[in-house]
Amino acid sequence: MPSRREVIQGVAAALSQLTAARLATAFGLESAATLGAIRAVTITADRLKPVEDAWTKFMGYRAVRRGSLPRATAESWDAPHLTGKPFVILGPESGEPTYLRFVEQPTPADSTTEITVQNTDDLYERLRDSPFKVSKPPAQIPTYPYLRAMQAIGPARERLNLTWITEPRPDLAVAKSFVGRCFIAVLGAPDLPEALQFYQTRFGNTSSPIRELPSLKLAVVPLKDGTKIEVDHLGAQTPRRMRPEGGLPTGLAVVTFECSQLDALRDRFVSHPTRTALEPHTGRRSVIVRGVAGELLELLES
Repeated sequence: MPSRREVIQGVAAALSQLTAARLATAFGLESAATLGAIRAVTITADRLKPVEDAWTKFMGYRAVRRGSLPRATAESWDAPHLTGKPFVILGPESGEPTYLRFVEQPTPADSTTEITVQNTDDLYERLRDSPFKVSKPPAQIPTYPYLRAMQAIGPARERLNLTWITEPRPDLAVAKSFVGRCFIAVLGAPDLPEALQFYQTRFGNTSSPIRELPSLKLAVVPLKDGTKIEVDHLGAQTPRRMRPEGGLPTGLAVVTFECSQLDALRDRFVSHPTRTALEPHTGRRSVIVRGVAGELLELLES
């Protein structure tokens, strides 16, 4: 398996080949692309209080909402056994409308979320005596002087890439608080070209060229508001992620995106569109669709 540092280098290389503006110019897809910005990630956790305590104390996040998962929401996720389970929604101190939603389900995390921060070196010091276990200390990404990143594992065993974007760039979401928002969701795909084709043909979102590292192939799908999907090639022999009966896939279970054309994906709906009070919905129409790699995308009508 590649190191996350190799992966980050590959992502940086992919991002540097075309900025968001150049992608739009080169492919004429700025107005055609229908998959928009990342607005939430839903992560499973065996206990919520340690998660909330850690994120609010050490990451500066605030609790936006706590409660029991409504049946309509659980069923819309095709996870009926989570009806009534506790959840907590956390948001960055900046107030940006992009959230971490933790739902109680006793399963380990096995995927990665990348979050912007204002200073990885200061964050590294803050996390020394915290429930967040640093797996790689801050380091400049070679040949990409505007990225300085570290890696950590959170109290729900969530894997985190914490990235300092040291120079403002039009295609990256610079942190607006000490710890900012999720700006990259990582998808492991058994067939990389097939996954990229899905996002191109169904949403009109064109990826960067495939980047080949010594032990990994990947590409990046640019979205709006400085967010991305990183698609890693895992190979056909890689086992699918664990999903308990009636529950969510382990770890990073659902990624919520804004989308301008929900009904164009009817053939991939997991359930009927619904409206819920969970952030970031606030009464807007949403639906879960399943991607070709088995990923669950929650599409929020924009």
